[in-house]
Amino acid sequence: MPAVAGNDILSEMGKTKGLYNPEYPPGKLARVVSRPRLEEFMRAWRYHHPLSEDQLAYAGVEGRVVDVGFYHGGDELYQVEGLPGIWHEACLVDCRRN
Repeated sequence: MPAVAGNDILSEMGKTKGLYNPEYPPGKLARVVSRPRLEEFMRAWRYHHPLSEDQLAYAGVEGRVVDVGFYHGGDELYQVEGLPGIWHEACLVDCRRN
């Protein structure tokens, strides 16, 4: 993942389980991060699969991961049941976390 200095939301990507190991495998419940975090991601992320404005409305919504793919370099990209678009690892959180 390309580094962007000073952006915590980006620096967390791929660090929990390592590259090409999904944080949220298919079937796992995940929650979209808060709207301020999504907006932070939108401002900072300048590469593949940017979030759309429509995705902001899903802040805090839970869904089951149906598919995970990896962009070159190991960035995790998720499809979540009932949620539009592609979601980056940094835009999701484990439902068990507060």
